[in-house]
Amino acid sequence: MGTSRGLKICCGVTAIFTVMIAIIFTILAFTVFKPKDPEIAIYPQGLENIGFGLGGISNLSTANVNVSVAMIVAINNRNYGSFKFKNATAFVNYRGDVVGTVPIEQARVPARGKLNISTVAAFMMDRLIANASFWADVLAGSVNFSTDATMHGKVTMFKVFKIQASVPSRCDISLFIQSQSVESICKTKIKL
Repeated sequence: MGTSRGLKICCGVTAIFTVMIAIIFTILAFTVFKPKDPEIAIYPQGLENIGFGLGGISNLSTANVNVSVAMIVAINNRNYGSFKFKNATAFVNYRGDVVGTVPIEQARVPARGKLNISTVAAFMMDRLIANASFWADVLAGSVNFSTDATMHGKVTMFKVFKIQASVPSRCDISLFIQSQSVESICKTKIKL
């Protein structure tokens, strides 16, 4: 009779302990370990290169101008898992037209860490200038761009769990002509 009672107490304590552990893990999964969107900011550093090209002496209408702007892409990972992503390309848009590209090299953003990526945005000025609204925006004092990029990679939690994830990002960039300053606002949403 004593062993039966001891067995019941042991099973009861084990069941209560198991339920408590399950509740704790559930609470942690929905609060502390819930995936948070990373914070991304873009900081232009300055003009890197200007290139001029002509279509030939007989065809001056195909002249083009390319401009490169050095920039830093700052990523703040607020999650408890690191994110390793593959090479990506951000596309710079002006009023619906792609006017530039920004290569983003593969990297690993540590858990609850920050990463600065140096890159160069290549602008196709001939496409930008060809847009009918460009000069009106310049005269108004600001030119607005947007960038779209998606970084694909893996999230690693506790160096054990690896989950495929993608982080689409959209940045709205305003270039103010008079003050020669740039303002960027980026929005991201992690997808597991």
